[in-house]
Amino acid sequence: MPLDPDRPVEYASLTWPPLPALNTDTIWAILNKEIPDMVVNQILWQALGYRFDTATQLWDTSLVSAEWLTDYPQPPDFIAGRPASVKLTRSILPEHKQLLKEKLGFKGYKIGEFGPAETRRATAANWLMGHV
Repeated sequence: MPLDPDRPVEYASLTWPPLPALNTDTIWAILNKEIPDMVVNQILWQALGYRFDTATQLWDTSLVSAEWLTDYPQPPDFIAGRPASVKLTRSILPEHKQLLKEKLGFKGYKIGEFGPAETRRATAANWLMGHV
């Protein structure tokens, strides 16, 4: 279920499945669209420090860096929204920019077979590779 940037999200209505382990198999699953967009978001949220407390229905942001918390007091949709994806791209360390290619041999998507969502998935996968 894509998030609507113009409407507040009712996080309690989201499904909170156990997240897959952060490893190269998960990175490939993100790139191959085997993991739903919302789960990709949840993996990123967890890595950034966002924790949703289903009992209180509130976000615990005590682990989120000030850099992210200032712009995103609640976790953003990285797949549907460009601004959050741009911020994610800019936060990738220079030495990690080519991790998908160097560590996984990912050659990118073929022309005509990708759109903004696939590009944002690649950004998410690349950012997460720096945390594997």
